[in-house]
Amino acid sequence: MTAQPPWRHDDATMTCPACGSRFAPSGRRRYCSDACRADAWRRRHRPAPAPLVIPPTMSRAAVTVYECPSCDARYVEAQRCDECGIFARRVGLGGHCPHCDEAVTVEELVGVDVIADNSPRRRR
Repeated sequence: MTAQPPWRHDDATMTCPACGSRFAPSGRRRYCSDACRADAWRRRHRPAPAPLVIPPTMSRAAVTVYECPSCDARYVEAQRCDECGIFARRVGLGGHCPHCDEAVTVEELVGVDVIADNSPRRRR
């Protein structure tokens, strides 16, 4: 039969603040073992985490893929077709493929519309 700590005798057992186990106090001891005491000291003296750096905002055009309606050429960030000289239509958010350097959208890579396009459009 295992010995269980007394139920309502706070002076008979106490809880270790590091690991949460119950132990019988002796003297001014606050932790159940030297390992828990060292762990608590390390937690108290841990260096502060590095501050969170938020990247600068980028324009929406920098991550938008455009496609020419006449020659089907695709561009990232450029809204006018280099070959035809006409304005291209917006296909979706995306960028350059790291393998083939072609303009691809996130929707084409994932297969579903991941990013809802709720941007307000300017009326001309």
